[in-house]
Amino acid sequence: MNIIEFIKERMIFLIINLIMFLLIAIFMKIAVVPISVIFILFLIWFGPLVIYMILEFIKYKIYLNNLIKTVDDLDKKYLLPEVIDEAKFQEAKIINEVLRKCNKSMHEKVKYYKDEQGEYREYIETWVHEIKTPIASAKLILENEDSNLSKRINYEMKRVEVFIEQVLYYARSSDVRKDYIIKEFSLRTVVMKAIKSNSRDFINKNIKLNIKEIQGSIFTDEKWIEFIINQIIINAVKFSDANKGEVSIYSKVNENNIILTIEDNGVGISEKDLDRVFEKGFTGENGRIFGKSTGIGLYLCKKLCDKLGIGISLSSKQGKGTRINIIFPQIYWFLVIYV
Repeated sequence: MNIIEFIKERMIFLIINLIMFLLIAIFMKIAVVPISVIFILFLIWFGPLVIYMILEFIKYKIYLNNLIKTVDDLDKKYLLPEVIDEAKFQEAKIINEVLRKCNKSMHEKVKYYKDEQGEYREYIETWVHEIKTPIASAKLILENEDSNLSKRINYEMKRVEVFIEQVLYYARSSDVRKDYIIKEFSLRTVVMKAIKSNSRDFINKNIKLNIKEIQGSIFTDEKWIEFIINQIIINAVKFSDANKGEVSIYSKVNENNIILTIEDNGVGISEKDLDRVFEKGFTGENGRIFGKSTGIGLYLCKKLCDKLGIGISLSSKQGKGTRINIIFPQIYWFLVIYV
């Protein structure tokens, strides 16, 4: 707010005062009152008025400047009503009270939607666990059959199971910290678990698995890391050619981090799609050609890595294959970030 805007807002008030003074001045002139007396009246009338307006302007200016500065300095803007200075005049008190009521209403709405989201998540988790039981039973029956039809059905059941697993982890991914158990564990152990989950797919497509040196211990949540590695291996197998594919997994221990690399010699990703591979629902050219992608797997991997304080990067060449690096901070760096 500047002085010109302040005066403009009070222009009607000033005009009324000026008209009233002019009327009185005219009557005084008719009554042959000396001009010096009229001038003194002008000073008595408008002097205090001008001083009052200047003081009002300074008061408003200080209040609004403090309010704007507090907003600019505040990372979480919704906390404004809690940290704003106590108002010293009526208009500011009204503004502060309105802000507090708005803040209260917002918190109530947020709580309502959080409760709704929590109920939805519980429903999804219950549904996933209920549906996984008949799927596991069906897979067990199919494993005892050796026909081509049973193999095809088993493959589709595996895909359904993967999608269901994605739904479960997607429902949980918005609030990782509530479902987060930090512990130290061997990187090789969690990699081998993910490989075991996909062993049948490696065998069915006759894809070579090259497990190189996997060293180091990481300090994070094991089930989330297993899910991330599992999703990447699923993609590596999915987009590798049967009987020709090769998936390599290895790690490198550096001073500040451990890098787990999963690479394949599959179809690769076109250069124009590389910047968007972690976007939600993005399937790219491969998804349109092969019709096998939902665009959720890599999105979830990136989202979870961000929440867990883990790095993830992807490089690829079309027709040559894809390499994904998962970058784990060394234990002491991880503690600095999260403690």
